[in-house]
Amino acid sequence: MEWREVVEHPSLKDLPFKIETNEWGKIMMAPASYAHGVYQSEIDGLLRSLKKEGRVSTECPVQTSKGTRVADVAWASAAFHKKHGIRKLSLPESPEVVVEIESPSNTAAELEGKRLLYFEVGAKEFWLCDENGNLRFFNPQGELKRSEMFAEFPEHIDIEVE
Repeated sequence: MEWREVVEHPSLKDLPFKIETNEWGKIMMAPASYAHGVYQSEIDGLLRSLKKEGRVSTECPVQTSKGTRVADVAWASAAFHKKHGIRKLSLPESPEVVVEIESPSNTAAELEGKRLLYFEVGAKEFWLCDENGNLRFFNPQGELKRSEMFAEFPEHIDIEVE
């Protein structure tokens, strides 16, 4: 199935989970938890506060060599937006920063595969947020101690209510 068909299919609208496609055009679904959505919102807000000249997107579809992957959060520079615009169903290239938030349904191999796919299509950094709010940062060469693009970004996000 092509991404446009997925997006426009009436029975797939308003599903309570994320949809992606694999390299054969088959739909893959991943249920999200409440904590997943809260981490997504927190990361979105922090990115917005740190870089004004770019745009933050949640549920950002990116076309890869193995189908459309949907990043939980992505940050793209003004230059990226000028090149690609915002009226796309799926981006042909990855935004500079892509963030995935672990869910109980994710495997380590799946997340590693996504990381490699995003780098293959142009990501500069890949961030992984675990189920406890700990972040790991990567560039194409490997793991980083901190983000190089957002040096002020915390290594842990606390979502517990006091």
